[in-house]
Amino acid sequence: MVNVTYTVASHDISTTTSDGTEVIYNLGDMAWVITATALVWIMIPGLGFFYGGLLRRKNALSMLWMSLVVSSIVFFQWFFWGFSLSFSQTSSNSFIGNLAYFGFMNVDIEPSSGGATIPQLLYALYQGMFAAITPVIACGAFADRARMLPVMIFVFCWSTIVYNPIAYGTWNVGHGWMNNLGGLDFAGGSPVHISSGTAALAISIFLGRRKGYGTEALAYRPHNVTYVVLGTALLWFGWNGFNGGSAIGANLRAVMAMTVTNISASVGGLTWMLWDYRLERRWSAVGFCSGAIAGLVAITPGSGYVGAPAAVAFGVVGATASNWATAIKGLLAIDDTVDAFAAHAIGGLTGNILTAFFADSRVASFDGSAPIAGGWINHHWVQLGYQLADSAFTLGWSFVVTMILLFAIDRIPGCHFRASDEDEAVGMDLAQVGEPAYVLLDSAWHSSDDIDVEGAAEARPTTKMAGDMASSPSSVHAAEKGAESDSPDESVQATTSPMPALAHS
Repeated sequence: MVNVTYTVASHDISTTTSDGTEVIYNLGDMAWVITATALVWIMIPGLGFFYGGLLRRKNALSMLWMSLVVSSIVFFQWFFWGFSLSFSQTSSNSFIGNLAYFGFMNVDIEPSSGGATIPQLLYALYQGMFAAITPVIACGAFADRARMLPVMIFVFCWSTIVYNPIAYGTWNVGHGWMNNLGGLDFAGGSPVHISSGTAALAISIFLGRRKGYGTEALAYRPHNVTYVVLGTALLWFGWNGFNGGSAIGANLRAVMAMTVTNISASVGGLTWMLWDYRLERRWSAVGFCSGAIAGLVAITPGSGYVGAPAAVAFGVVGATASNWATAIKGLLAIDDTVDAFAAHAIGGLTGNILTAFFADSRVASFDGSAPIAGGWINHHWVQLGYQLADSAFTLGWSFVVTMILLFAIDRIPGCHFRASDEDEAVGMDLAQVGEPAYVLLDSAWHSSDDIDVEGAAEARPTTKMAGDMASSPSSVHAAEKGAESDSPDESVQATTSPMPALAHS
C-alpha cells in the first residue's frame, strides 16, 4: 500500500519512496499536467478531422478511424515498453533506454523523470499522449491508398524503433545524447514533428502516387472545409497543453509557453492566408488553418525558451517555409496526400533553427530551473550547431528506418500496404472500414453494386452523399469533378495540394 499523506501548510502530497526518501508532490502542478494530458489527447481526433476534411468524402472516415486506432495501438506500446525505452533511468547507453519500466513496472509514486513536483505515473501518462499523436501525423501519408492491417503493424514497430530512440536522446535528462550535448527542444520539434513529417515523406515515396495522379480530371478542393476548421480548432486548443504542459508544472514558464504558442499560431495563420490572397484574391479558410498549424509546429521546440516578441518571427517564418515547401512534392513528383512533410518536417526544422537564434536563458528559468546558455540572443553561437545536429539526425534516422520498416512489413504475407485499384476507386471508407462517412436518409444499398474487396463483399451507396460542396465559388466545378470521380470507373485524386499553397515559378 502506498503511504500518502498531505502536508499541513500547503496540503500537497507527501510520501516516502521505496528507498526511504520523503518526497512532496505539488497538487497544483499535478492538476495542471493532468489537464494538459487531456488537452493533448483532444488533438488526436482533431488531427483526424483536419486530415479527413482535406480528403474526399469517400476517404474521410478512414482518417478519423486511423487517428483513434493508431493512437490506441501506440498508447498500448507506450505502456508495454515505449515509456521504458524512452525514459528509463538505468540504461547504460545514450541512444535508447532499457526495460526497467516494462509494463509500467515501478511507475507509480516515484519522482518523475521530467520534474520533481509530480510522480512518475503522471509523467508517463502525459508523455504517452505525445507518443500516441506522433505516428497519427505520419499516417496522413497513407490516406486514400493503404490497407489498414499493415498500417497497424507499422505504427507499433515505428514507435519502437524510430520514436522511442529520438525521444530518449532528446528528453531523457542526463541520459540522452542530444540532451547531454545541449540541444534545446521544449515540446517536440524533433521527436514529434520532424520524425513524423519525414516518415510521411518515406511513406509517400514507398506507396507511390495515387491512381490518376497528374491528370486534369483530378483537380479538386477539400471536401469538407468545416472539418478542416473544426480540426484546427481542436488542435489549437490542445496545443496549449502540448506546449504549456511541457513545463511540467503550473508556473510562469508554462504561461509563457502558452503565450508564444498562441502568438505564433495567430501570426502563422494570417501569414499563410495573405500569401494565398496575393494569388487568389480570396481569404481562404483552409489557408488560414494551414498557416495556424504551421505556426504551432514551428513554435513547439522553442515554446519554453523564447519570449513573446520572438513568437512573431516563428509564425511568419514557419508559415512561409511550410507554404513554400508544399512545392517540393511537385518538383519531386511525390504524392504526399496531406502535405505532412511540408507542415511538420519543414515546420519542425524551421522551429529548431529559430530556437537557436531566439532561445533566452531568462525565459528558460521562469520555472525556477538553473539558467541555460541560451541561443544567439545570449551570444551562445554554438547552439545553432546543436540544433542542426539534432535535426539532421532525426531527419536521417526517421527516413531510413521508416523505409526499411515499410519494405520489411510489405513482404509479410497478407501485409501488402497498397490497396487494389478497385479499393482505391471505391474509397478506403467502404473498402477497408466498411462504413461511409456520410449517408443521406434515403440512401439505398443494392447487392448489384457489390464489389469484391480483399475477398469480402462490400456495398456502395447509390445516392450521393453529403460533403460535395466546394470551399469557394471558384472551385464549384472542381468539387463536382471530385464528387463524380468517386465512381470506380474514373480517376480518383488530385495532384494539387489539399492545403492552399503559394504558386512557385
